[in-house]
Amino acid sequence: MVDLAGLIDDLGAEHADLDGVVAGLAPDRWDEMTPATPWTVRDQISHLAFFDEQGALAAADPGGFLESLAKVGDPDAFMNGPLEKGRSLAGSEVLAWWRDARTNIIRGFRALDPAVRVPWFGPPMSPASFISARLMETWAHGQDIVDAVGSERGPTTRLKHVAHLGVRARAFSYSAHGMSVPDEKVSVELVAPDGDAWTWDMGSSDSVTGSALGFCLAVTQRRHIDDTDLVVTGPRAEEWMSIAQAFAGPPGDGKRPGQFPGAP
Repeated sequence: MVDLAGLIDDLGAEHADLDGVVAGLAPDRWDEMTPATPWTVRDQISHLAFFDEQGALAAADPGGFLESLAKVGDPDAFMNGPLEKGRSLAGSEVLAWWRDARTNIIRGFRALDPAVRVPWFGPPMSPASFISARLMETWAHGQDIVDAVGSERGPTTRLKHVAHLGVRARAFSYSAHGMSVPDEKVSVELVAPDGDAWTWDMGSSDSVTGSALGFCLAVTQRRHIDDTDLVVTGPRAEEWMSIAQAFAGPPGDGKRPGQFPGAP
């Protein structure tokens, strides 16, 4: 059984870490460009606020969420809506919006039966999968912000949730690129921030090894694999890591080799 309460605590801790990065920013730094051009720090937090808001609605009022989803017309306009809202607000107001939204999503998921399925923009998810995905999104968009403002952020054991999603999303990475999922497995062996070993042993000589941070940066496409400490062995491992993505949606553009020299 997944420890849903502990997972929710980890999401709250990830929120708090990123809050600590943005809360002290001068007003003009909210418009710093992040590596996810053309998104600024303001856009990144607006995106998180909106989807935490939507997650809170899906948990508390599944019918209301599905009703609002049915009204979505132009997907681009839907995605740009929260960015436009954030651009009309002061940085402090964007932060207040996100704080309200994340408080509500935490409260809503604490009240759920772990066995229910929560509706979302793709297939319905278990509360544990939903919270894991929100944690991954918070950490990944937080990395964009950290890179933009030059802040330091040490890795934590919460990365295990991100790494697990990255491993589980292997098949999705292939389908997102219109490729057939190979039958051959790939083993993953990572060194956790506290020195522990995290393994996903799929019984294969093809493998990905290295730091958990490097793996998480690669599967969220925040670093090119060449700029991590990962050692990729075997053709299937190489193929997977060239397209790996832990996030839903179409394939991302990824990062250029050397864009972040000296990265983990």
